Amino acid sequence: MKDRIQHLLEVINQGIYEKDSELALALLAALAGESIILLGPPGTAKSMIARRLKHAFQKAHSFEYLMSRFSTPDEIFGPVSISMLKNSDRYERVTEGFLPDADVVFLDEIWKAGPAIQNTLLTVMNEKLFRNGNKEIRLPLKLLVAASNELPAKGEGLEALWDRFIIRVESHGVREESKFRQMLLDEGHEPTEEHLWQISSEEYAEWQDEINKIGVDDEVMDCIMLIRRALLSVAVNEEDERRSIYISDRRWKNIVRLLRTSAFMHDRLSATKADLLPVYHCLWQEPEERDAIRSMIVRVLFASEEKKLVSLKAQLAEDIRVHRVNRSAERLDRISPRDRNKRVFDDFYYHVIDTNSSETYMVVADYQNLPVQGTKPEDGIRYQDKKNPGRYIIRSYRGGTVPVGCQLVSLSRDDHFLYVDDVRYDIETLGAAQQQDALFSNQSMVLLDYEAEMDVLASGIRALENQLRENMFASKEDLRELDLYLKELFQQLAFTRQEIGKLYV
Repeated sequence: MKDRIQHLLEVINQGIYEKDSELALALLAALAGESIILLGPPGTAKSMIARRLKHAFQKAHSFEYLMSRFSTPDEIFGPVSISMLKNSDRYERVTEGFLPDADVVFLDEIWKAGPAIQNTLLTVMNEKLFRNGNKEIRLPLKLLVAASNELPAKGEGLEALWDRFIIRVESHGVREESKFRQMLLDEGHEPTEEHLWQISSEEYAEWQDEINKIGVDDEVMDCIMLIRRALLSVAVNEEDERRSIYISDRRWKNIVRLLRTSAFMHDRLSATKADLLPVYHCLWQEPEERDAIRSMIVRVLFASEEKKLVSLKAQLAEDIRVHRVNRSAERLDRISPRDRNKRVFDDFYYHVIDTNSSETYMVVADYQNLPVQGTKPEDGIRYQDKKNPGRYIIRSYRGGTVPVGCQLVSLSRDDHFLYVDDVRYDIETLGAAQQQDALFSNQSMVLLDYEAEMDVLASGIRALENQLRENMFASKEDLRELDLYLKELFQQLAFTRQEIGKLYV
């Protein structure tokens, strides 16, 4: 199925530039039995998309109309049959050649239509039914494409019609210069009326039944719940403004139908997270919300992987702490009698009683290895602890250039004191009745194979990334957003791998 759909899209894309995503989404809407609206200025090939979608179906009829405030139902749904009214006293329309007779419909400037047309369209779009006189007609309609260069005006009762357009896409002119040059010189290539990949009416009906049987993975439902909650507070344009975006229950139901259709078109028996990427086209109410929602969805898709990473980092941090405690205990076991009375803080530090700052600490192992006062001192650094801004740390330093924010000092010691730049400082000691905290028995570690865990996590992220890249509805902008997010995520993985090394030093 995927190969066939891709071949079909190649055929209907001939002679159109930078409309791959719009055409693919329009075909998705058609196979799902939904409608799509294109927002954009005139001259950006909006009508061309509907005309090309006609060629996706065998022997398809199309209907196209430019709405105005003077448009009447007769112009859209067909004129009243004079003969039926005269001979049978029945009010019926002659629908042949009009919207009720079409497989693919394009309505330009949709918001300019009057209430009589708009109310009828609600039933046409939602139920594929048209009431003609005293009969309800099941319509052959597969796709309704609407276009406008503006959003529906507020307060004019257009909300219901706007909600019926499940997929909303902004349509732009050609942006890439190379494609623009080709477009200017291209004389146009319309696909032939008949081609190998066209969908017959029988196939279309069969596919509807098959789509109904497509499952939905639990992880997809979990993602939908996360998206639904996230829509309550969406940051727009990286500003302080946050919006709560309302999505109706009916719209959510139709979105799940789109996910099933996407899975069917990609040869999957169940909708997966890979099918969720284009859902942002269904969620924004105003164009400036689109990018924020797309970014949010990309993060939701990898939420379970991020959760695993957070859990691994937390466990790793605890194991590093335990490892350091155990190493500290080993060192304390080897402390010479002259240092047994010095009190150890946080498993690693002696408290240096500094008249300028009482919150100064020195690494135990560094203090023990300092040269004796009166001999050549050792280089050291003094810096502010990032995790505890009110605390300063002193430690030995054997590297070249002094790190930014560090003060270079000289260090030495005797049996009782620390000397910093030849200035003597006391080390806090235990009271006569005090004993050193029990650090001498090793604490247990989880001992996960963190490298293996990270490999599994990275493989899962790459697998989902590949599925998203193969999604035929993903645009270049979508993939750029994906790249930005994954760059950030893999940086976190790299930093975590560096932290693993602390278990072995």
